Amino acid sequence: MDVIVLPSNRPRDRFYRGGRKITELRGELPAGDREPEDWVASTTALAGEESLGVTVLPDGRSLKAAIEGQPEAWLGAAHLERFGADSRLLVKLLDAGQRLPVHAHPDASFVAQHLGRTHGKAEAWYILDGGVVYLGLKQDVRIDELKSLLINQDVDTMLSLLHEVDVHSGDIIYVPPGVLHAIGEGVFLVELQEPEDLSILLEWRDFELDGERDGHLGLGFDVALAAVECRSRSNQEVRTLWHSGGFGSSILPKAADPYFRLEHVELDGQATLDPGFAVLVMLTGKAELEGGRPVRLRGGSTAVAPNAYGRLVLRGHGEVLVCRPPRPW
Repeated sequence: MDVIVLPSNRPRDRFYRGGRKITELRGELPAGDREPEDWVASTTALAGEESLGVTVLPDGRSLKAAIEGQPEAWLGAAHLERFGADSRLLVKLLDAGQRLPVHAHPDASFVAQHLGRTHGKAEAWYILDGGVVYLGLKQDVRIDELKSLLINQDVDTMLSLLHEVDVHSGDIIYVPPGVLHAIGEGVFLVELQEPEDLSILLEWRDFELDGERDGHLGLGFDVALAAVECRSRSNQEVRTLWHSGGFGSSILPKAADPYFRLEHVELDGQATLDPGFAVLVMLTGKAELEGGRPVRLRGGSTAVAPNAYGRLVLRGHGEVLVCRPPRPW
């Protein structure tokens, strides 16, 4: 099995603006002004859609169907035994052409109980272009207070309740399920997340959204808001979710280990990556993968590597993010 270089996979007409930074990174022609996300190596469809968002491979199969057809070859025996034929991972390029709304994502136990689904939505961001993000409450808030804020769309108060964090290129942010957050205008990032599209919206004013209809996962806000963290997080607690990434085989906080892993490789000649299912994002430079069919990557390339390919030997110069599912042991 070969490593497969992936084309853009950018759902159109999203509810917020952005996308120019994705086309610049990839070296593509500018697209629409509401294509702010590239769903990389996705087995996940957008909420309410059958297949939109799922990666289609060059041979016409969806990545989801390919994995289900050869699960051990794609994921490995240990992963298959622990997690089944489930990649456990979605990677996105996200270009916030405007500030995203204040929202949170449910955890796996809430989703299993109320929606009968497998994953919650923990996420982590590798910052490409910095700016401001909002992360976690500065003070305890009751659920009825949150509900009042969303009913009245009191956005200024919502934002004032959240920690405002200045992030820079190379920073890492881990966002646990339940934590309220918003990505600020101009921020460009690579996101690792659990493979679901589930959001609880507190804000929808000035967005192409019907929050009253779609903001509560179909559960009603009285139920959905129970998945939102209402306790405050101190400055020190927030700082444990945010740090400069640097380089290495494990640059995310340890709290992210049950969900996904991220390696940041500085390639200067040759680097050997461990075998296993992986999503590669070439940030800068050029590289060639040795063995099998020739695979060439350049800044902006994305690729998916099956477990059966074995060790990945990259030759060249540049920076590569290697995104992986959680360890099966």
